Amino acid sequence: MLSLTYDLHIHSCLSPCGDSDMTPANIAGMAAVKGLDVIALTDHNSCRNCAAAMAAGREYGVTVIPGMELTTQEEVHVVCLFPELKAALEFDAMVYARLQRIENKPEIFGEQLLYNEQDTIIGREPYLLINATDITFDEVSDRTAEYGGIMIPAHIDKNANSLIANLGFIPPDSRFTCAELKNMSNLHRLRREHPYLNGCKIITNSDAHYLEQINEPIHTLYAEECSIRSVLDALRTGG
Repeated sequence: MLSLTYDLHIHSCLSPCGDSDMTPANIAGMAAVKGLDVIALTDHNSCRNCAAAMAAGREYGVTVIPGMELTTQEEVHVVCLFPELKAALEFDAMVYARLQRIENKPEIFGEQLLYNEQDTIIGREPYLLINATDITFDEVSDRTAEYGGIMIPAHIDKNANSLIANLGFIPPDSRFTCAELKNMSNLHRLRREHPYLNGCKIITNSDAHYLEQINEPIHTLYAEECSIRSVLDALRTGG
């Protein structure tokens, strides 16, 4: 087994809250400089900068997992990761069809920039990506599985846009095997309060919106190899 340093929740400048310096190539480059083995690009309700990030990752020697941070109908944030770009983009199309159609106001929310593999702007997303979709939390497990992906409830220890904050509990029929904490010091308390988490693998990510926020290489997970599928398999194994 390999010990891999990771950061599996990073936003590019496609997310309206992402800094303009968060281009796909800059993200992969910063991950390489920091010494990370594997990262995931997880923009709000979109996977459309993943192709550029994956190409940059190949150049810099960093494994980049295609993903998104889905906002459910209940405004719960869920990191969704996929084994290949094609599956991620198909999931993206499904989510986009179920996103509230409210036009973005860049002067208020920020630009939503699309990049190609040369790290050049090729477009702007017109609809605000931080809106909720009409996908319920209960649906997410099945929807991600249809595309070979995995769901990870995001920053469950935060007091906004998290599973516990927004629903008030973890549904007993949940099927996720991995959850994300913002602060690992909250782990023991949350496991006492929510026994479901005792069977989950717990990870922590940066949720970076600025380059300097990308994690240092201090968090590790164990996988058979440094590949997308191997990392997803490791996240599926639970606690």
